[in-house]
Amino acid sequence: MISKATTLLLLTFSAIATCCGNANSIQKPITSIGVEDFEYISALPDVRLIDVRTPKEYADGHISGAENIDVKAADFAERIKDIKGTVAVYCRSGKRSLNAAKQLADLGCKVYDLTGGILAWQKAGKPTTKVETDVFTTKSGKLVKIHALMHSSIRIEYEGYESRKYEIVIDPCANLNGRKVDYSSMPKAFLILVTHEHFDHYDPTTIGRLSNEGTYLFMNPRCVELYGDGSALKNGDKTQLADDVLNTGFESIPIDIHIEAVPAYNTTEGRQQFHPKGRDNGYILTLDSLRIYIAGDTEDIPEMADLKDIDIAFLPCNQPYTMTPEQLVNAAKIIKPKVLFPYHYGETDISGIPAQLPDIDVRIRHYE
Repeated sequence: MISKATTLLLLTFSAIATCCGNANSIQKPITSIGVEDFEYISALPDVRLIDVRTPKEYADGHISGAENIDVKAADFAERIKDIKGTVAVYCRSGKRSLNAAKQLADLGCKVYDLTGGILAWQKAGKPTTKVETDVFTTKSGKLVKIHALMHSSIRIEYEGYESRKYEIVIDPCANLNGRKVDYSSMPKAFLILVTHEHFDHYDPTTIGRLSNEGTYLFMNPRCVELYGDGSALKNGDKTQLADDVLNTGFESIPIDIHIEAVPAYNTTEGRQQFHPKGRDNGYILTLDSLRIYIAGDTEDIPEMADLKDIDIAFLPCNQPYTMTPEQLVNAAKIIKPKVLFPYHYGETDISGIPAQLPDIDVRIRHYE
């Protein structure tokens, strides 16, 4: 039986042979592989997995961890122009992904294409998911994968110091009025952030399930009091994480994960009781150079003017508890993130937000 390591070596050799086999011509570095090999390759931490079907096809079910970049969309070339390294691509049956693979290969990427597409994947009994994934790259080339789980629950995979993968979870909640997230299928968390004690943000059972002795748990002071464990951060507090796994025998090594707790509260008359000033947190999470603002439950508060150089913002839109669509648009214009994810939106209609923010990449995700 061939080991996974041997399989990878054989696949790498095959890609080289494909590229260099003809002395008179240079072929594109594309390798078509079957389901089992694709499953292994696409799960490697330095491989970018791309579903090149339409957003509708992607929303109906896709391979876990895949981001969606429609090869037939007008902006496909623009969206892939900065992709580097190894990429795994698939479509429905294999035709569109080969087109995408050729364009990625022209950019210098090493590409693995799933033979038979997602139809072959499903025929082999492999699972699909509806959890949407967005992939970003820090200035030094580290991958950050953001998964839309449910409501206010966010999962982030970060390929950090010495390519070690860090699992980060914000406001983990496993069951919200019958909507569920299976956290048992996810790795233990390196970092858990909790904004405040409301049941759709603070789920002590899930926090315990995701934690081990190496987990950093940061919450607002009230949640630490309720949980009886974890580290309290209040508005204005900052910290940098270290990793015991990387210690030199003398001390843990500080790593490029920084956290700042920022205010989150209601301002509108008659709403202040939901989220009083000074109690709850939003967070700025900096991974290498990438600054991610998770607003928590808040309105468009004056302190947002102090937030600088935000790459990605998660802003809530769930009146009367957080912001109205108009407040969210105002907050986005103040913060000026490069990418905006409206979240926590419940039944609020947010479909008109992108048109009001033409200079911001607004991404509406269908939180389960």
